[in-house]
Amino acid sequence: MNHDEAMAYLGANHRGVLATIRRDGMPQLSHVSYALLDGRVAISVTQDRAKTRNARRDPRVVLSVVGDDWYRYVVAEGTAEIVEGEGVLAELRRVYEAVTGAPHPDWDDFDAAMIRDRRCVLRFPVERLYPLT
Repeated sequence: MNHDEAMAYLGANHRGVLATIRRDGMPQLSHVSYALLDGRVAISVTQDRAKTRNARRDPRVVLSVVGDDWYRYVVAEGTAEIVEGEGVLAELRRVYEAVTGAPHPDWDDFDAAMIRDRRCVLRFPVERLYPLT
């Protein structure tokens, strides 16, 4: 698949395995739901999860996405940033809508849950994408 096809594949799927780097250098893998927003992978995470702490310490991340065909996959690499504070609720709403394909039935309830759970967004630009032909 070429670059445009790989990006389309990445955007059409919403489940993957995120790899971050633990303090001891070993990879840590997390199954995640994600959205492709403005050319960046965006994932709703909590502030106290290992993947969030790992990305704060070492922002190199990798997302592996496999669809229904086991042999058709895309891997996206990038440098993560954590979005929190002002504007995070709007970004969390965008992630939710992109993953579910619909608005939340009660945005006030959604916002309250995001604040209560101390959610933020881990996002990264797609800096390297493979396999490409």
